[in-house]
Amino acid sequence: MSLKTDSREFGARTADGIGDAFMRGAVGSAQDSLKTRRLTAATALGDWEAWRELGQQIRQHTLANLDYYLEQMADNVERRGGHVFFARTKEEASGYILGVAQSKQARKIVKSKSMVTEEIEMNRVLLEAGCEVIESDLGEYILQEDDWDPPSHIVAPALHKNREQIRDVFASKLNYEGDETPEHLARFARTVLREKFLEAEIGITGCNFAVANLGAINLVTNEGNGDLTAALPPTHIAVMGMERIVPTLEEMEVLDNLLCRSAVGQKLTSYITVMGPREEGDTDGPEEFHLVIVDNGRSDILASEFHEALQCIRCGACLNVCPVYRHIGGHAYGSIYPGPIGAVITPLLGGYDDYKELPYASSLCGACTDVCPVKIPLHQQLVLHRQNIVSQGRTGSADRIQMKTAGKVLSSPALFAGTLRLANPMSALLSKHGRIVRGPAPLSGWIGSRDLPQPAKKRDGFRDWYHHREGGGHP
Repeated sequence: MSLKTDSREFGARTADGIGDAFMRGAVGSAQDSLKTRRLTAATALGDWEAWRELGQQIRQHTLANLDYYLEQMADNVERRGGHVFFARTKEEASGYILGVAQSKQARKIVKSKSMVTEEIEMNRVLLEAGCEVIESDLGEYILQEDDWDPPSHIVAPALHKNREQIRDVFASKLNYEGDETPEHLARFARTVLREKFLEAEIGITGCNFAVANLGAINLVTNEGNGDLTAALPPTHIAVMGMERIVPTLEEMEVLDNLLCRSAVGQKLTSYITVMGPREEGDTDGPEEFHLVIVDNGRSDILASEFHEALQCIRCGACLNVCPVYRHIGGHAYGSIYPGPIGAVITPLLGGYDDYKELPYASSLCGACTDVCPVKIPLHQQLVLHRQNIVSQGRTGSADRIQMKTAGKVLSSPALFAGTLRLANPMSALLSKHGRIVRGPAPLSGWIGSRDLPQPAKKRDGFRDWYHHREGGGHP
């Protein structure tokens, strides 16, 4: 899988999402549940806004001094006996990982959930080289067995599937004979995956945060699969976006607290692990440790007006409050990064040619900004994207004509007043019972999913009322 998960037009993807009643119900239920749990967990922490402010300061300080902390991280990993590779592109990153696998003659690889490995197309590269790659996160494992179905949520990748669908996947792909009880499904998957952990020559994980002064990585999981992936195979490869770094354990603790509460409404997830190269005296851990630090366009983002997007800690909280995500689902974004944060970072990583629609997949209500634990101004960044798209002439000619016409009408009192007088009679043929029910684009797009009242008659309008009221002015 790559950054792009669906090559169809945005309209086709959103139509599928809107038409999927189960997905919409599942997303809505998850949003409601996670919102309540997040609020409860945040309240238990104390002054949540003070924690958010501190999280923002940590992320901004680290990004402002990223070269220093990356160098410190690399030096400390190598001092402890590990290997560090800085990858400028996704090809360099996947190529290095493939080279390690080939040098070990590895054929079986187990991995934990990692968005950046999807971004660099690591699985595809390894599979084409003849390696078996097994996802060990339960949600990702379900999607892999279902012919690599794309994830629909940053934290809960299989959110769009119900237990009956999962049972059918296990039955057809793994000869599962049990029922759809979640505990039975999980127990069956655990039995299969435990064998994979023991057979694997290489374990590959992501990295929630790299701790620079320790030369170690921090994994935050609820299933323990990340720990098994890192500790059991002889070789551990950790892959991180270059921005996912903190100075010390103290900052890591702050961000872990924000992450766990924002992502799943827990005070802490089940496993908060700090790991790195195996050192003398350690009783377990890999014989060899590699850290792959991925740029893949992040340097350009850091130098742009979108640099605050790199503060993201991948909690998914913005997805859990977004009204657009609630109705179209994750697959409609066509990216491994859905929701508001996906609408910001996907065009930065993949370009406007493929993703210019995403910044418009937002009501700009600001809920995503309000909920972000590290205070990324997401709705403002979406507006910046829209400004760039317009200034670069990437909107359609019809859109440009419409907006120029609207600009002239709205900037001229005479034209605006004339338009209001004509609006009701001109819309009469398109209306029924006081609502516009048909019409050309962009009306057709609007009335397909919501009511559009017919404009008021002149005598019922505000200007006429104001003109005739006592003390009123001119229309």
